[in-house]
Amino acid sequence: MFVLSGLTNDKSLETFLFIFFLHVYIVTIVANLGLVVIVSNTSNLQSPMYYFLSYLSLVDVFYSSTITPKMLSDLMSMTRTISFEGCALQFFFYGALASIDSLLLSTMSYDRYVAICHPLHYMSIMTKKKCLRLVLLCFSVGFLQSSVQASCAFSLQYCGPNLIDHFYCDAPLVLRLSCSDTVPCELVTVYLVSAMAMGPLLTILLSYFLIIFSILRMKSAEVKKKAFSTCSSHLTCISIFYGTIFFTYLQPPSRAFTLQDKVALVFYTAVTPMLNPLIYSLRNQDVKKTIISTSQDPGLDLEEPGSASGLPRPIRN
Repeated sequence: MFVLSGLTNDKSLETFLFIFFLHVYIVTIVANLGLVVIVSNTSNLQSPMYYFLSYLSLVDVFYSSTITPKMLSDLMSMTRTISFEGCALQFFFYGALASIDSLLLSTMSYDRYVAICHPLHYMSIMTKKKCLRLVLLCFSVGFLQSSVQASCAFSLQYCGPNLIDHFYCDAPLVLRLSCSDTVPCELVTVYLVSAMAMGPLLTILLSYFLIIFSILRMKSAEVKKKAFSTCSSHLTCISIFYGTIFFTYLQPPSRAFTLQDKVALVFYTAVTPMLNPLIYSLRNQDVKKTIISTSQDPGLDLEEPGSASGLPRPIRN
């Protein structure tokens, strides 16, 4: 059994935080599932970018559900405990889904690279089979690396203090409580977390370097604007996702865990999954037009050929 310190010990804040994060969680679930339904039922959005986006939204639903319900329960509970097995499961799914999020964002950057830099071959490169393989690869790598981390951490002996100064079971804080030699597991964790963060980030940076280089070579200002507009939502999501990661985890190992760290991680685990579908809904013209059209005529299925961005649309088998 572990004891979680939770978000706050201030009783006057607990009710406010419970109501606030309950609304955040509800919006997260409704917005992400709504986006999945819109993408799957709208013929105008049957393209690789929205195919990956629907999986990103689905992952965000489970990612948020791994942390937020327990956090909400602890805000209204006198005892903030979690079983050893419950902590291991939370540890495992949190690590797996966070990695899948990162890998899907890098896959979406590859999709944008192909669409802008190789538009004539887009349909032949980004086939339905290839998109499915990329998604399966993201899920396989995410769950595999998390299995290694969780197996290593929870095979150690825990025989002393059991207070985790956090609102969920995070790797560094769990390992600090072990009475075994944690150095091998710490090295495994650092290596895998770094690989899952920096590998996709390098893919994203390389993709956008090539995208920018290709856009600058375009002669038409209108085409440049359309090309940039197809990337704006994705870039916004990447900035929020990695900005929070770097603020939280690029800290000296010896530094004490502070309230600011908790605030950053609340944003990372509870707020960021809510923002992704909202960003794509508000900044992406295709999704925005679909939502407006559906709200005006719920039975309407858009079948307009082409795209607002002028880039190739359908997925080929």
